[in-house]
Amino acid sequence: MKTRILLALLVSSFALRLSSFAQGTLTPPGAPAPTMKSLDQIEARTPISSAQFTITQPGSYYLTTNLSTSSGDAIDIRTNGVTLDLNGFTISSTLNPANGCGIALVGSISGGVSNITILNGHIQGNVTPNGAGVYSGTGFGYGIGWSNFPPFRVRISRISVVGCQYGGIVVSSYDSVIVESCSVTTIGGKGIVASSVKDSEALECGDYAITGVNVTNCRGTCSGNSYAIYSETALNCYGRGFVGVYGQAVLNCYGETSGSGAGITGTIIQNSVGESFTGNGEGISGTVAQNCYGINYGGGYRVSTTVIAESCCGICNGSGYGIDTTVAHNCWGRSSSGIGVRCLAGTSGTGVATACYGESASYVGINAYIANGCVGVGPTPVSVSYKYNMP
Repeated sequence: MKTRILLALLVSSFALRLSSFAQGTLTPPGAPAPTMKSLDQIEARTPISSAQFTITQPGSYYLTTNLSTSSGDAIDIRTNGVTLDLNGFTISSTLNPANGCGIALVGSISGGVSNITILNGHIQGNVTPNGAGVYSGTGFGYGIGWSNFPPFRVRISRISVVGCQYGGIVVSSYDSVIVESCSVTTIGGKGIVASSVKDSEALECGDYAITGVNVTNCRGTCSGNSYAIYSETALNCYGRGFVGVYGQAVLNCYGETSGSGAGITGTIIQNSVGESFTGNGEGISGTVAQNCYGINYGGGYRVSTTVIAESCCGICNGSGYGIDTTVAHNCWGRSSSGIGVRCLAGTSGTGVATACYGESASYVGINAYIANGCVGVGPTPVSVSYKYNMP
């Protein structure tokens, strides 16, 4: 009896709760409305599907296909505030001889264009070298170039340029001109020119490979009497050319020269390696060198500085000097037929070597005006005016 009463109470309570909810219609009022915005609503973009396209209005533009031209520039940007997305496509030219630009930043009489972004694609030409430093072929003169006035506030990212006659990505060294994550190959002139170049490479260039105020994590090679990396500050770079790497400050770099230039040259050089493979070139040449290694396989110098070399190693496999400077501290130098460590020994009152090791197979180990705590090895181990803490 009690069980029946309890069951009746539970059923009554459940029915009361159901009756408390509104009993509306279950039929939907209509089709669901879209809740997402279209790409045009978020960012209105203008498609580009043919070459010799001129951009005269600010905004965002994108390629819808590969482009090819047989004359002039493929795309001209003549206004400020433009983003151009190549969208992974390639811009090419069949112009013979090579001329024009894949993308030209065209200024006006009032100045260069600004606030420009170019990204994500390829520019292709067919210019090649003949092995004697002469470049020729069909295609573009420049991958990305400018005319009238140099542009500023420009960012170029993830662009590859191949086979151009005069330049790869040649913008300007003005502030806020940035080239990043780009690749330039087989260029008859300059490879990359910008104020800041990072994570990029320019190879097989007939002129300076990479020129910038700040060059970081880059690789460049060039021919002739050109500089592979030319900068105010070079960090974590590799260069091979008449001068491999040049900078007012060169940090953690490796440079090679195959001529009479220098692997690395600059004002302050730290933690770097410079090599000279032929002729009278220099491995490291600068004002101050610290923690550096220089080697020459001909008759030039290994580490040559005008002021000081500290904790450096220089090896000469010819008649030059292992270390050549005014003040050498904690350095190691070796020369096959020259001087191991030379510190301006002929100048009275200058030329100091401290805690150095110098070795020469057929000449002088240590040559300085003052030597302190040094070790010399060779036919003439030490040639100094004053020596201290030494035999």
